[in-house]
Amino acid sequence: MSENKLLVTFSPHIRDSVQTDKIMLNVIYALIPAIAVSIYYFGFFALKTYILTIIFTLAFEALFLKIRGRRITLDDNSALVTAILLAMNLPPASPWWLILIGSFIAIVVGKQVFGGLGQNPFNPALVARVFLLISWPAQMTSWIKPTPIIENFNFDSVSAATPLSQAKTELISNGKILTDFSDTSGYFLGNIGGSLGEISAIALILGGLYLIYKKIISWHIPVSYLASFLFIVIPYWLFFPDESLTPFIHLFTGGLMLGVFFMATDMVTSPITKKGQIIFGIGCGILTAVIRLFGGYPEGVSFAILLMNAFVPLIDYYIRPESLGEAEKV
Repeated sequence: MSENKLLVTFSPHIRDSVQTDKIMLNVIYALIPAIAVSIYYFGFFALKTYILTIIFTLAFEALFLKIRGRRITLDDNSALVTAILLAMNLPPASPWWLILIGSFIAIVVGKQVFGGLGQNPFNPALVARVFLLISWPAQMTSWIKPTPIIENFNFDSVSAATPLSQAKTELISNGKILTDFSDTSGYFLGNIGGSLGEISAIALILGGLYLIYKKIISWHIPVSYLASFLFIVIPYWLFFPDESLTPFIHLFTGGLMLGVFFMATDMVTSPITKKGQIIFGIGCGILTAVIRLFGGYPEGVSFAILLMNAFVPLIDYYIRPESLGEAEKV
């Protein structure tokens, strides 16, 4: 008589052929349009920042995996994605030492001290950005005017303020926004100053739609993020038009699109359930709007996502599917 054996295994019980390295490669593919636009407008400065960030970040990843006695896993492409996202959160003409420190903070403080890939509670690139912004605000807010590479083959730079920073400065100084920002032709396409990942909303949107199409991310966080953001920004602009930029400018300038599609959707630092992702996105959108409108910083994306990262374990604890065979809660 044959015996029936019960095979007991740990979850997950449903597996997919898509591995971490392929997921990260798809993220890199999605970022290519934004990378291309930033190099087109900032030329040598953008290229230097990308190259140095990649070199420093991969070096710190390999070094600290070696120190921890772990296998060096640069081939999973996670450090490369962190490097590109960090570069996109930096001003184009960032000094080499700022990039070096940012790479160290992102990999070592933001990732390795928590155990490495999959165990970090906060987005590593945003940890580095906020650390640098608080420590060296002058260097982190030194913007240059975008000049198409076909028109400028030298290494000179001209200072330029971003719409968000200029509006915030005028609001603090005069109680209202004085500059006319009605000419928005360059905001959507990328002909504005800012960090490397802030200058082309259309390139980031195309990349985000690619990730949704490839099912690397879902629509829940981007849609809830943008909807809750606009829910606050639009009424405030209608009631106080002299104290706020238009919703169009708020949407397509600054780091909103980079945060919505590439930072907030990080699978390690965002909730695992769809309901949880919607709550997470709503929180990010509200915090971003509140910081932009009422805070001392012109941009709130980084702070908003990091704050909501801290609530992810709580969201996952209370918003979770019932286990198979679990009785309905009364």
